[in-house]
Amino acid sequence: MSDFRVIPSIEQLRQRDAMRTLETRYGRAALVDALRAETAALRDHLGAGNVAAVTTGEAIDTIERGAATRLRASMRPSLTGVINATGVIIHTNLGRAPLSRAAAARIAAIATGYTNLEYDLARGTRGRRDAHATHLLTRLTGAGAAVVVNNNAAATMLLLAALANGREVLISRGELVEIGGGFRVPDVMAQSGAILREVGTTNRTRIADFAAAISDRTALILRVHPSNFRIEGFTERPSLADLVSLGRRFNVPIAEDLGSGWFGWPDRADLPRPLADEPIVSDSIEAGADLVSFSGDKLLGGPQAGIIAGRAEAIARIARHPLMRALRVDKLTYAALEATLEAHAIGRREEVPVIRMLGLSVAEIGARADALAASLAANGWHARVIDGVSTIGGGSAPGAELPARLVQLERDGLSADQIEERLRSSDPPVIARIQDDHVVLDLRTVLPEQDKILANL
Repeated sequence: MSDFRVIPSIEQLRQRDAMRTLETRYGRAALVDALRAETAALRDHLGAGNVAAVTTGEAIDTIERGAATRLRASMRPSLTGVINATGVIIHTNLGRAPLSRAAAARIAAIATGYTNLEYDLARGTRGRRDAHATHLLTRLTGAGAAVVVNNNAAATMLLLAALANGREVLISRGELVEIGGGFRVPDVMAQSGAILREVGTTNRTRIADFAAAISDRTALILRVHPSNFRIEGFTERPSLADLVSLGRRFNVPIAEDLGSGWFGWPDRADLPRPLADEPIVSDSIEAGADLVSFSGDKLLGGPQAGIIAGRAEAIARIARHPLMRALRVDKLTYAALEATLEAHAIGRREEVPVIRMLGLSVAEIGARADALAASLAANGWHARVIDGVSTIGGGSAPGAELPARLVQLERDGLSADQIEERLRSSDPPVIARIQDDHVVLDLRTVLPEQDKILANL
């Protein structure tokens, strides 16, 4: 029969140096709960006769180790950083766009103190939150005004609620898209209170279809960029210029959901051009769109946000709508967004990780891949560099591929699935992809400073 007297009391355990250290880190309540759970587990183990009698010292060691493990597990954050070695630049499941160092520094500077979020420094009175970032957005887009909300779905819903509640919005059947997570444009429109009026067919919609559908109930014509799919073959779609001309004739505003928020390439001839078909925000404004909406955390390369830019009068109506308060962003989002927009505005877009990744050449990636493969081979891996492709992701430029050089991994006794699981279990987790039954690492989406971590897998 086991002797439970070898197990000290919870208070005796708490007084030990190792437990005092844990209490300082995790707090008294959490430590006591962990010690009680480990003590109960040891009692059950002894009572079931699973082990022979233990000494007091052995009991203490068992409880202390278990309590430390339990506390670490219970306090481990569920959100953690990972290394994206998939080659998908805007990876929705991995947090989309990584922020630039400047954006991260701006967040840190703003987060630790008070700010002028809603304070007018010039007048010494209450200010407007929606004033932030607008000067940069109007400069970059050519719009008269802009507002920021928490994502592009919210931007679309707010735009429609403010300008088309209870009235019809014309949209081509070929643009009734579903975006990631099962969110559908018709559902977003319904929540706004706008009435959906479909025109044309899935593959062919003409300007005449829109003209025939306009009535005194028409509030808006909505054009949606099909950012996550492509229709090929027997197709037709009115140009934005044609829609603008029609809208002017009937006094109906034109709004365009651009999705990814592409500002165009830096002025460098040596960069690849995988986004030739992606609409540029400023081009849509220049073409006469009354309003455009787009994401902040896709091709723009900033934080999660939805941006609406366009004519000042329409933006003012949107800013006054009651939903604006529910969908507005906080000071940290503004901080990261402004830092990202500054990089675009002053011609330093390569400082934005997404833009830098898009512009990497095969030679640059290949040099890093060769070095990584050599290091991994020295650690027992079978690693070789092969040709491959990266993708943009995030519902941007469907079908567009970027040539790359990939590191293909093998390990004796391990299948591709087992290697992929091993990488996911590393610290930090490494997210790779399986291609042709082999695990491959694409360094286009691996930050350069992370190469050393991969080399020690």
